[in-house]
Amino acid sequence: MSETTTDVTGTAEDADGRWPRPGTPPFGISLEDYMLPAAAPIQMVDETGTRHAPGEGRLQPGHEYPFPADETLLAAYRKLVVGRRVNDQNSALVRQGRMAVYPSSHGQEACQVAAAFCLGTQDWLMPTYRDSVAVMSRGVDPAKVMVSFRGDWHTGYDPVAERVATQCTPLTTQLLHAVGVAHAAKLRGEDSVVLAMCGDGATSEGDFHEALNFAAVFHLPVIFFIQNNQYAISVPLAHQSAAPSLAHKAVGYGLPGERVDGNDLAALLAVLGRGVEIVRDGSGPVLVEAHTYRMQAHTNADDATRYRQDDEVAAWAAKDPVSRLRSYLTGAGVLDDAAEKEIAAEAESVAAELRAALNADSDLDPLELFAHVYTEPTPQLREQSALLADELSRESEQEEAAS
Repeated sequence: MSETTTDVTGTAEDADGRWPRPGTPPFGISLEDYMLPAAAPIQMVDETGTRHAPGEGRLQPGHEYPFPADETLLAAYRKLVVGRRVNDQNSALVRQGRMAVYPSSHGQEACQVAAAFCLGTQDWLMPTYRDSVAVMSRGVDPAKVMVSFRGDWHTGYDPVAERVATQCTPLTTQLLHAVGVAHAAKLRGEDSVVLAMCGDGATSEGDFHEALNFAAVFHLPVIFFIQNNQYAISVPLAHQSAAPSLAHKAVGYGLPGERVDGNDLAALLAVLGRGVEIVRDGSGPVLVEAHTYRMQAHTNADDATRYRQDDEVAAWAAKDPVSRLRSYLTGAGVLDDAAEKEIAAEAESVAAELRAALNADSDLDPLELFAHVYTEPTPQLREQSALLADELSRESEQEEAAS
């Protein structure tokens, strides 16, 4: 499959300035053309940090996108740098024994930042276990994000208050949760978009297909965002799907699919941003596939050298999203040395706060094991809780007596 990219820096709107009209294909093109993804992943800024000039490249009807404002890109770049620093800091904390496990998104940070940036405060993010940077970029305290990876609790933040679901470890179940939340929002008449994240491996699960079909049939406000990082742990994409792209899978369910360079933050913001507009406008669900790469191992328990070649990793390292956007912003005169130092200092500050939080011993209450299993505790849970409370009390009395 060719990994050439399609230039999409043009703009397009219908006569009344809205895109698209509710329930209709955009730009007056046929539904069939609208549903088919671009022939190649959409790209606005190439690996060298050079922006494609408007009108350059192979354009297709329905695949023209406005280039994000430089101010937006600079704000997103800040999150990108912080996310990279947190990824690397967490990998170090795992080696130090302060975290049980960490699925790094090093190399995929552009996808993470764009997913958070395109949503409003009323919208929902449904992340996977690898989407910690997306959760942070949504505004959740990094130390609270890492609670589950330390093993202290299922999650360290309030999903309802943050409008961010618990990071999902079972593969693909978050897509069904997203569809449920979107269905509830539609029934209540709420102005909410749900962005559900998954990886390429998730598209091989039954839950993926059930979620897409239900969302399409019930016309739900969901964006399915696939981060195609080329591997489902050790299984390459070629062994998972024979489709021209994962975005093409959307067509069979009656919803549009789009492909985008997952290391190009400008293109991601444009494509996901328009996806949110489409969904919010009542035109039904959308699927976006981002072509990116997991630069590090699946987790600290994985040895990626057993199934990946060094030259493949090196080729993707040259497409790094951080250095790419830095080169563009510097060349455009938006990012200077002073701003770069200030952003780097912010990233170091976040990493230092994270180290301090995770180096502190946790103050855990064993009785919390029973606190949130059911809304109303069962008789068995009450009995077990009472037994543990009695054991803890007797243990405490013995320690006092011994001292």
